[in-house]
Amino acid sequence: MTFQFLSPKPSSYTNKVDADGDIDMLLKTERENFETKVVTPGETITHATQYMGGHGTYISPETNQRLSSVAGVVDRVNKLISIRPLHTRYTGEIGDLVIGRITEVSQKRWKVDINSRQDAVLLLSSINLPGGVQRRKTEADELQMRKFFSEGDLLVAEVRETFQDGSFSLHIRSLKYGKLRNGSFVIVPPALVQRCKTHFHTLPCGVNLTLGLNGYIWVSKHTTQTVEELAIYSNENEEIDQENREAIARVCNSISALSRHFMCINDKMIMLAYEASLNFPVKDLLKLDVMEVITSECFLVIRSMSKVIRAMLKYN
Repeated sequence: MTFQFLSPKPSSYTNKVDADGDIDMLLKTERENFETKVVTPGETITHATQYMGGHGTYISPETNQRLSSVAGVVDRVNKLISIRPLHTRYTGEIGDLVIGRITEVSQKRWKVDINSRQDAVLLLSSINLPGGVQRRKTEADELQMRKFFSEGDLLVAEVRETFQDGSFSLHIRSLKYGKLRNGSFVIVPPALVQRCKTHFHTLPCGVNLTLGLNGYIWVSKHTTQTVEELAIYSNENEEIDQENREAIARVCNSISALSRHFMCINDKMIMLAYEASLNFPVKDLLKLDVMEVITSECFLVIRSMSKVIRAMLKYN
């Protein structure tokens, strides 16, 4: 008896193989556009049938297409598609970088507003002591808790733990976390902030950008000092010249324009909006017609870049 081994039948998705070798997945460029798409109720998410529906999606009985039931950002994990609503509180995960404001100082802990349903908790044992000293916290440290953080202070931290009641536990054990100074504070919907490899950026315009996944963004003056040279718990702001003030204000207003038109926010999108805003004075950037011009230019640039990428992929 002879055996004949046949090659597998080619699939219609065989030519779509991403960098990781996964089949039946979108290419990297298509995947990025897919995940940063903002949809409205009743809008078609995808025509493909190989995806599973999650929160905020349903299948139309007439067209058999997957539609959105809420307004939000399309979120895809492998083959599962869901919608993150735009107007909602922050529901985070362990490891998320967040920006918060101290609301209360209590026994061995601080309560922090991070735009979630409940205030997060920052334990005294979860912070770095001045000078990076590694030791157990004592009663003397508890007595001077307000020297570290007091009510109203802004800080950047990482989510250490989540609880069933929707609250979070934070930590700032790394030197890249701590109190925020020398900058301006911007609030956007959490769903618009895109997850990146790093959320600490130094923009070409000469300002530092910290993107909190909870929708809180900090734009500050760029400094050449190392973390060890900075007083991490100091409340004194450095002097900021007029040029840096205008750059910080322009970046903040560009972020507000992107947020108002529900465009996803990352460092690249912010720089596109910043460059489009150079044709206008800083004081005019919050006018509705100017915002529309800036976001329209960003959209045109993104669409032209997508066409170029698709043409290169088709040529290859």
